[in-house]
Amino acid sequence: LDPDARWIVDQWTAVLGTPPGSLDADFFAHGGGSLAAAQLVSALRVRYPTMTVARIYAHPRVGALIEAVRQSVPDGGPEARRERIIRRTQRKAQIFQTLMGIPLNVLAGMRWLTYLMIINSTLVQLGIFTGAPAISWWWVLAAWAVFVSPPGRMAIAVAAARLLLRGVGPGNYPRSGKVHLRLWLAEQIADMAGAVSLASAPFVPYYARALGARIGRNVDLHSVPPVTGLLTLGSGASIEPEVDLAGWWIDGDRLHIGAVEVGPGAVVGSRSTLLPGARIGAGASIAPGSAGAGTVRAGMHFSGPLARRAEQAGTGWPDPPAGSSPLWSVFYPAASGLLALIPYLSAAAAIAVAVLLLPDTVAAGGFSAAFWPLLAAVPLAAAAWYLANLLQVVVVVRLLGIGLAPGYHRVRSRPGWQVWATERVLDLARDLLFATYASMFTPLWLRLLGAKVGRNVGASTVLLLPKMTTVGEGAFLADDTMVASYELGGGWMKIAPAKVGKRPFLGNSGMIAGGRKVPKDSLVAVLSATPAKAKSGSSWLGSPPVRLRRTGIEADQALTYAPPARLKVARALWELCRFVPVTVTAAIALGVLALLDRIALSHGYLPAALASGVVMMAAGGVAAGSSVAAKWLLVGRIKAGEHPLWSSFIWRNEVVDT
Repeated sequence: LDPDARWIVDQWTAVLGTPPGSLDADFFAHGGGSLAAAQLVSALRVRYPTMTVARIYAHPRVGALIEAVRQSVPDGGPEARRERIIRRTQRKAQIFQTLMGIPLNVLAGMRWLTYLMIINSTLVQLGIFTGAPAISWWWVLAAWAVFVSPPGRMAIAVAAARLLLRGVGPGNYPRSGKVHLRLWLAEQIADMAGAVSLASAPFVPYYARALGARIGRNVDLHSVPPVTGLLTLGSGASIEPEVDLAGWWIDGDRLHIGAVEVGPGAVVGSRSTLLPGARIGAGASIAPGSAGAGTVRAGMHFSGPLARRAEQAGTGWPDPPAGSSPLWSVFYPAASGLLALIPYLSAAAAIAVAVLLLPDTVAAGGFSAAFWPLLAAVPLAAAAWYLANLLQVVVVVRLLGIGLAPGYHRVRSRPGWQVWATERVLDLARDLLFATYASMFTPLWLRLLGAKVGRNVGASTVLLLPKMTTVGEGAFLADDTMVASYELGGGWMKIAPAKVGKRPFLGNSGMIAGGRKVPKDSLVAVLSATPAKAKSGSSWLGSPPVRLRRTGIEADQALTYAPPARLKVARALWELCRFVPVTVTAAIALGVLALLDRIALSHGYLPAALASGVVMMAAGGVAAGSSVAAKWLLVGRIKAGEHPLWSSFIWRNEVVDT
């Protein structure tokens, strides 16, 4: 072999651990898989930067692979590796970002202080916390309007972005420079203020316009707009959930900022990314999980990491609907506000339980005076909070599923709102009820929500439309999978049943669109889409999905699909430990309220407001410290290796994740 071919073979050997016996040696027959293919591509890109995983699958033999690698560059030879010196993050930038943590956390601290003022004022009027610091309800209302209400939170984010990013436009800027820090601070303020939430979702188009974005008529914007305001959405454009519209990225020590433009009637699918400078033509569509860069031609459907053309767009969708009733502009915000009350109602239940357990002599003092008795009541209060969330989510999702049928529905209609609200509530539930997910209880939880779920199913933080979801026996749905999610287009919303067959594997952030099926024993890889048609036992990677070769291995069924009763009991005992972090979370919340109450009682609410940033940072430190302690106590140092799903290593890690 010549030196270039020998170098390619050396990379093969380094990944698989053994050299190929001949040029006919097959990568997958020698133990290679999807992870090994990714590792080989990473190694080959040192000299051949355009090498892709698809080429490994298309040319698995050593001889064919050598030719494919050489052909990946124009002249057939390896590119000279260009050394680039990346300057480290400037020390002054690190100091600035650290110090800004205190005022940034004031935004979250003011919400907690507002909650404290509401609780204290209410309990004082009920004659319970008679010694709590008093404050006028007008001040409470003012604090709620600014720091808790959706318009107030959005106004904070808009004012900060407009002030900090004035004069910032598309361009290439140094990392850690003034523009980078201004952009970082604007995004942090928007995040800490909680500008976009379940309650504020109906106001997102107005929020985008306030940031400086140009939003046309009848736009469906179901993702977070960029704080830069460098976004243009033409009339009738549709942006599905979890689309990255930020319009900036960091490459080494450079910050790239660019405008993003989506033409009239265009559609951008869920979990796609529009890179700086992306221009999506009128009527074009970007498939879920794709990346849009440069100019995408009008009227075409594109998919994949480089948005390759797939087919003509716009087929099968009804004509744009007539204008909706003005009442929807009132109903959406009102209904969203009611749904957003779920965690607050649960918190009220927890407070009621805690207060009822207090001795009469202690209750009169307030949060800080009653801290230790309240701390003793935290486990029961935490249980009440969690169960209240469970019950409310189940009832709400079941009610939202009434009358839903497959087909096309107007976005601004009863079925359209039901589908949208279902996904938003279940997205909220993944935060509130994280301990329920990736557990033995998860399949039952999904059944309670209305999904059809078989026996021995493993499911993590799946996001689904329960009424349209069927999961077969032995299936595994990894973290953040999306099943039967809605599609948008031209003012319409499409929903259809999605089916997961027996014993397939859906990787992290994998997607099963409505109307599609994952067949028996199949695999859909990480952040990949499900093909329209697939055979049993097939494997798929990417969007559009590409068929993968997969080598089957023998495994102990008792540690995978058919665990014995003793392992189920052992796992159940470990999963009961998940209530510990729920209790710790409630205890930290109590600590925040008690500390703010003590400051307000001693010095007044204004000093408490000024100190709230430090209080919140301290609470964050306690939370982080408890997570680190749990990791070292329950798991210890993690070593490279493989572990069956039904093993204590997995269960202990899930407790730590919780």
